[in-house]
Parts: sequence; structure tokens; C-alpha cells
Amino acid sequence: MRRLYLVEPVVGVYAFAMFMTYPLLQQYIYRRLWEQVTGSPYTSSLNSSHCEDNNSNLSRQHEEVQREASLFFLYSELCFLFPSLVMSLLLVSFSDRCGRKLAIVTPLVGDFQFALTYFLVSHFSLDLNLVLASAFVMGLTGGPTTLIGGSFAYVADVCSSGQKTVRMAALDMLLGVLCGLASFCTGFFIRAAGFSWPFLTAALLHLLNLAYVLCLLGETVEAPASPVAGGRSTREALRGRFQSVYLLFAASSRRRNTLLLLALLAFTFYKVAKMGGMSIFILYELNAPLCWTELLVGYGSALSTAIFVGSFVGVYVLSRCLRDVYIVLLGLLSVAVGMLMTAFAKTTLLMFLVRVPLLFSVMPAPVLRSMMSKIVLSSEQGALFACVAFVEMLSVGIALIVFSSTYASTVSWFSGFSFLLASGLTLIPMALIGSVVCLRLDMDGETIALTGEDDTEAPGEMLQLPSWDVN
Repeated sequence: MRRLYLVEPVVGVYAFAMFMTYPLLQQYIYRRLWEQVTGSPYTSSLNSSHCEDNNSNLSRQHEEVQREASLFFLYSELCFLFPSLVMSLLLVSFSDRCGRKLAIVTPLVGDFQFALTYFLVSHFSLDLNLVLASAFVMGLTGGPTTLIGGSFAYVADVCSSGQKTVRMAALDMLLGVLCGLASFCTGFFIRAAGFSWPFLTAALLHLLNLAYVLCLLGETVEAPASPVAGGRSTREALRGRFQSVYLLFAASSRRRNTLLLLALLAFTFYKVAKMGGMSIFILYELNAPLCWTELLVGYGSALSTAIFVGSFVGVYVLSRCLRDVYIVLLGLLSVAVGMLMTAFAKTTLLMFLVRVPLLFSVMPAPVLRSMMSKIVLSSEQGALFACVAFVEMLSVGIALIVFSSTYASTVSWFSGFSFLLASGLTLIPMALIGSVVCLRLDMDGETIALTGEDDTEAPGEMLQLPSWDVN
């Protein structure tokens, strides 16, 4: 059977299925906790919501539900975070030896069981603690960052150096557009079929994705002739994976290490600021005085797709006339201004308009990935994106923990405080990227010198990666 070397369909379907699930689970947990705390059913209509009634008792109940929901998401994230940190590092680095598809298939299995668990919990009104157990299992399979890390490593395999920035930006745009489309459909899906069937639909989409990867997607890394066998060989393979990550820094020049560490740190703090702020958007929208219904939440999420499209257009256009570091700085400024505006958004119109200053907020992620990918060897791409997946998962986990607890603590006196925190945190990656500019570490001539490798691979070319011999 003829193989395809297009990972974009996998990422697109995965993004649609994942973000069909994510807004659903937030709203489902919110409604379940509302019923538990208040002892009354959650009321919803097309033009009004339960929090329009402005009495003090209802206000106290609403704040309690907000706190309980925020803490539940915190516990869920902790169950997922710790196993996924180790597994994302192992799976993506293993893809240098065992093939990129390993880092793509494994998370798909975990996300399939997660969506299926939510279907069973919502359909049969099972205990919410099952969700926490399912989050832990999903963490053992690596989670979204593993699949995204493996996909970016796959793109790095089939692209020349000059194509990486735009191709990775296109992958991020695809992620955002399909996520927004799924979120837009979610509100209508809830109205038409309740919560159960959208969760089942997401599970079936993950199965479809698995079939494509296993049957049609080509492999860009040739697996070793003899499989790992025996306990000692397995231990050696694990040591080899950790050694490959270690050698990424230990066996390179101080100049390359400086650029790589600054870029990784900037990526980490950018993710903490952006993902931390974005993670509480739905809770903020459900809270008074906005009191959005599920349809308005869907409209807002759909409008957010413009952020990803705008960021892709920005990268595509600006990469022709600006250095990568300046594109990153512009994106960080977009995050800072957008979060600052969100903190004071108290009307529906203004909450929709906060997406305008956030228009370029996704640009730093693909550009930083491309910058790092350009300064490492072809045989180090898996180790690099394993590090990126690890720090991304760590930063997202920290962001959700910090911002969930912060929002729960401040919702009663100023619900926009978390967005002010996110805006302030963007100053850290700005300072780190400013250091790269001052040290001139990002210049093209320096990049070639740092890798010492002539990147002449054509798109779609198969890479022959060396096997690790750990004695």
C-alpha cells in the first residue's frame, strides 16, 4: 500500500476531537457541580442564563461552584501531569530510534479511552472520580504534547531548513482552526444531543485517526533491524534515550547551548502565561457579569480561530522581512495586551473583542520551535522535540495549577486578576529573547556554525538516523 507523508490530517482530526472534548468536559463538570452544590438543576435558555438573577444567595452559590470547578480541574491536571512528564520525554526521544509513529499512536490510544470514559460518565451519571483515573491513564500515554511533539519532529524530518518556520506555523494554524471549529460545534451539539454523544463522537474520531496512522501514514525514521529484547536490552534502550537528551547539551558548543536554553526558557514562560490565561476563559465567561450560555461559549471559541489564522499569516508575511526573534517579540506583546484587556472585559462585546489584540499571540510557539530545530542535527530532532514536549507539558501543568488555584482564590473579589498575572509573566520571555538579540545568537551565519551540518534534505526525504549503542 502506498504510504502518505502528511501528518497534517492526523493533527487536524486530533485537534477537532480534543477540542470537541475540552469545552464539553468543562461545561459538563460545571453543571454536575452546580447540581451538587445547589441541589437544583442547571437552567439554561437561548437568551438568558442562571446567573442573571442578581440576588446575594445565588451569587454565593455561583462563587462556590466556580471554586469547586476550578479545584476539580486542578486535581484532574495533577493526575495527568506527573505521568505525562516522564512519558512525553521518553516517547518523543524514542522516536529517533523506533520511528515517529510511536509518539503519535500512543497518545491517540490514551485520548480514545479518555473520551470514552467521559461518554460513560455522562451517559450513566457515574462518579466523577472516574474522570481523575482516566486522566492518569491518559498521562501514561503521553498526552497531547507527545503527539504534537512527535508531529513537529515528523515535519522537521520532511522539510528543509528554510521551510521549517512556515510549515510549523501552518501546523499550529491547523491546530487552532480545527480546535475553534470543534468548540463552535460543541454548543449546538449540547443543545441537540446533550453531553454523551459528543464525547462518543470524539472517541470515534480518535479511532479514525489511529486507522490513518497505522495504515496510511509513512514512517520517516527507519527502525533498527533487530527489536529490543530482554530486560538488559530494554534498560540499555531507556538509558540511550535519556543519554540522547543529555548529549543534546553536553556534546555541543557553549554558544549553541546558550541559545537553546534561552529559547527553551522563553518557550516555557510563554506557555505558562498564554495557556494559564486561556485555561480560565470558559470559567470567566460563565461567571457573572458575562453569564454566557453554551452557544456564546461556542461562538467565542470559534472566533478564537482567527487568532491562529492571524498568527499563521503573520509568520508567513513577517518571516520574509524580519528575523525570527522579532516575530517572537511581536507575538509576546500580543499576549500581554490581550490578557490585559481580558482582565477588564465585563460585557459580551468587549469579551469578543479581546481576540483582536490576541491576533498574533500564537506566533512565538512555531517560531521558537523552528529556531531550535535549525540549530540541532538531523539525528537530534527527536531528542530536541522530546525536550520541547517535556517543558511544554511542565509549563502547561504549572500554568493550570497556578492559574486554577489563583482564580479560585480571587474570583470573589476580582475575577480578572489571573489575566493580569498572565500579562505580567510575558515580560520574562521578552527579556530572554531580548538577550538572544543582544548576544546576536540568532544570526543565520551563527546558526550554520552551531550545527555544522549542511541541510540539503528535500521534503519527504527519509532520514537514516544512527542507532544508539549504550555500553
